[in-house]
Amino acid sequence: MTTKAAHTPALARDRKAEHQAFLLLRTVFTVAPIVFGLDKFTNLLVDWTIYLAPVATAIVPLPAQTIMYVVGVVEVIAGIAVAVRPRFGSLLVAVWLLGIIVNLLVLGGFYDVALRDFGLLVGALALNRLSPGTGIFR
Repeated sequence: MTTKAAHTPALARDRKAEHQAFLLLRTVFTVAPIVFGLDKFTNLLVDWTIYLAPVATAIVPLPAQTIMYVVGVVEVIAGIAVAVRPRFGSLLVAVWLLGIIVNLLVLGGFYDVALRDFGLLVGALALNRLSPGTGIFR
């Protein structure tokens, strides 16, 4: 027969591991959107407009680079939201990634990137589940 005291070290380890996973995911989902968002203005990492489906510029009558500027601002805001309110920010990032995935599937040819972004979406949802607080905005 086990006692409650026997479970305390294991529970403490589990909570510590859960907290470490939370910190790791929050850090990544804060830094990555901010870095990629800022890069939309410089295109140092890649020419981001190649990932924009032509239907986007047909729907929003703006040049592709201007749309990328808007995307960059949203990504920076999403990263800051994860840092400040991880439960809400993680959902914002997940929805944003879903939009990116849909764009990539419509564009075609970037299915590997869409699959990678699906993995990131799952990570953002995991961050949401690990985030402390009971309300969506905590």
